[in-house]
Amino acid sequence: MRTLLQPLRTTVSHFSPRPLWLHNRAADDLFVSNEVLAILDTVNPVEPSLDRISPFLSHDVVESVVREQRDRARCFRFLLWAMGDRRFRVWDSHRLVVNMLAEEEGGFDVYWRVLEEVKSCGLRIVSDAFLVLISAYWKMGMAEKAVDAFGRMGDFDCEPNVYTYNKIMHVIVRKQFILLALAIYNKMAKSYCLPNRATYTILIDGFCKIGMIKDALKMFDEMTLRGISPNERTYTIVVAGLCQAKSTDHAFKLFESMRESGCSPDSVTYNVLLDGFCKAGKIDEALLVLPTFEKEGYALGLKGYSSLLDGLFKAGRYDEVDVWYRRMVKEKVIPDVTLYAILIRGLSKAGRMEDAMSMLEEMTQRGLTPNSYCYNAIVKGFCDMGLLDKARSLQLEISQRDSVHDACTYSILICGMCRNGLVVEAQEIFSEMEKHGCLPSVVTFNALMDGLCKAGQLEKARRLLHEMEIGRNPSIFLRLSQGSNRVLDSESLKEMVARLCESGLILKAYQLLTRLADSGVVPSIETYNTLINGFCKARDIKPALKLFEELKIKGLSADSVTYATLIDGLQGVEREEDAFKFFDQMERVGCPPSSSVYKCLITWSCRRRKLPLAFSLWIKYLNNLPGRDDRTLKLAEDHFEKGEVEQAVRHLLQLEMSLKDFDLAPYNIFLTGMCQSYRIGEALKIFLLLKENRLDIAYTSCSTLLPALCKEGNLGASVEVFLYMLERGFHVKFRHCNQLLRSLLLSHDRRQWAYGLIDKMESLGLKFHLYESTEALLYRHSNTHNREQVAPG
Repeated sequence: MRTLLQPLRTTVSHFSPRPLWLHNRAADDLFVSNEVLAILDTVNPVEPSLDRISPFLSHDVVESVVREQRDRARCFRFLLWAMGDRRFRVWDSHRLVVNMLAEEEGGFDVYWRVLEEVKSCGLRIVSDAFLVLISAYWKMGMAEKAVDAFGRMGDFDCEPNVYTYNKIMHVIVRKQFILLALAIYNKMAKSYCLPNRATYTILIDGFCKIGMIKDALKMFDEMTLRGISPNERTYTIVVAGLCQAKSTDHAFKLFESMRESGCSPDSVTYNVLLDGFCKAGKIDEALLVLPTFEKEGYALGLKGYSSLLDGLFKAGRYDEVDVWYRRMVKEKVIPDVTLYAILIRGLSKAGRMEDAMSMLEEMTQRGLTPNSYCYNAIVKGFCDMGLLDKARSLQLEISQRDSVHDACTYSILICGMCRNGLVVEAQEIFSEMEKHGCLPSVVTFNALMDGLCKAGQLEKARRLLHEMEIGRNPSIFLRLSQGSNRVLDSESLKEMVARLCESGLILKAYQLLTRLADSGVVPSIETYNTLINGFCKARDIKPALKLFEELKIKGLSADSVTYATLIDGLQGVEREEDAFKFFDQMERVGCPPSSSVYKCLITWSCRRRKLPLAFSLWIKYLNNLPGRDDRTLKLAEDHFEKGEVEQAVRHLLQLEMSLKDFDLAPYNIFLTGMCQSYRIGEALKIFLLLKENRLDIAYTSCSTLLPALCKEGNLGASVEVFLYMLERGFHVKFRHCNQLLRSLLLSHDRRQWAYGLIDKMESLGLKFHLYESTEALLYRHSNTHNREQVAPG
């Protein structure tokens, strides 16, 4: 310490020499802290004097000075100097500054004034000076100020470092402005500031949060290609994103890769994966992996139980719900509001409204306040049961008692009203919510729009779309869609944001995105799908196609539902060629046709008696499935070309029954299609093949096959199909029933079967109406034939 005292005495002559009895580290730090405080109080500028004692400072001394210095301007000046030395850049000091700025009145103004002073002295300002400022603004919920602070760094000749870039991207991602976060990331790359693990984790999280899982995976791949290893947080975010996108198989593979890489999952990762399986309806998979998780040290806590109980409720496995709930109580896991909401929703969905209300009461007895999710679950339960008066009464009771008007509650009521054909009442509720200042969400608009479309009020639905788009600030849409820098879609918006960032106008970019977000409810792809479906059902294809073009202009991407709806609509107005153009377009735009699209085209091809085309379409779909057997597919294709339909279908069934997601619908479509093409014998073979494999044959297939077999005179097969329909509880149309009975009565050797079928229907308590001609035949033959009590077959 002797070397320290001499320079100080020459610089600041009134400093006292260090007492000889001070020997330990704490005492040394105290002495140095006092020296620093003296410099701050007496010297200006302070930086040269601080530079001389810098070798003797530690981060403990820095923190001590910050706590002791009452003059905030001097304190900030000292901190700006300390940030220039790597030794003092510790997160504890940063947190201290952030708290000072956030908690003290006028702290931000003082800080900016000190920054200006340091700049005027020609002194260097490091990036951390703005890092703490941005962090403090974000802590106070002042995101725009944080963005402004980042944008002004250039004014102080301060280049952001990776930590400052990460912080501002974190702020922007939390505001869900991923376009701006990406633009800043690109700016970062151009400034030769290398991203780190946190950079990628922030961006991946941003993409996952808004459902852009493909972009998240691209970013994840870029991260690993740069040699940056993901940590458990990065893995967990991607696993959660994949689960959210219903790609649970991919999520589980990534989870296994995580373990193989030596990165141990934590409880959050286990909970995310378990919840993903449950939300995707894969409750058996969740229960299968649970013992393995528990062996690895995972404890099924409140979150785990919540996921399992929710999954079991959705699967309708109520007995298992009781088992797991009892296990949870036994393990003394105390339910929270979220779990009660799950239980109330599950009971309401099961129609157990009394139990749901009891659960609500139990919750309040435990001292927990039910949230809107709990009440909304009960309101929805009443709506689903058609008890709309009770639902409406409960909603009014909640709003009067709590003075809260929840958009979700209104949406549930509007859905319930529309589902029961009460569109006028739904519109009244919609108007009421706006009077109460409760802004409709996109779900509310979609619900009412769907009701209007189903009621055939397409023009009103379209006006509702316009109201939705204009929202509270129509001028922003008008301004952006005009002039030389027009913003018409997401791509042009992305380009505009990037240009603003390149020009250093980051605040302007942020304000643009904020105004867009606040300008009204943005129509979702579901909104457009609802309207397109309404026009297609009304066979008014031109407005549907116009809406398809409009959604692209608005920056939305058509999904498989959009294409399936349009393809079906075009087929319905005999525009088959255009329908197939849309089908071909799907692959080009990166939207692979789903099974529903293929089934739509197969159905229409069968109706037009184009069975080879229908069969080739299904083969094409199966060719794209993982786990397919190419050899079996080729065999099936060869058999069909040779006219050996039964063998072709047998091979396809053999292949598909081994796959996870076996779809029976195409086989029923083919069966119906064979009947429509008058290939009744082949249709019967498919029927018998499906029955042999104990697969469900659809009502439509049976109802089409039965009269066709009767017409061909194949009475044995007709009776077999008829009995199958009775066993399945299908309603046999009166005309088909009479047709079969008449055919049997007019035959020479099977008249007694008619009486057996009548006895069978009577024993099942089925109502059937006999035509006069059928009754006449029954009466004519009743004298010559004994009625048998056992049904044929």
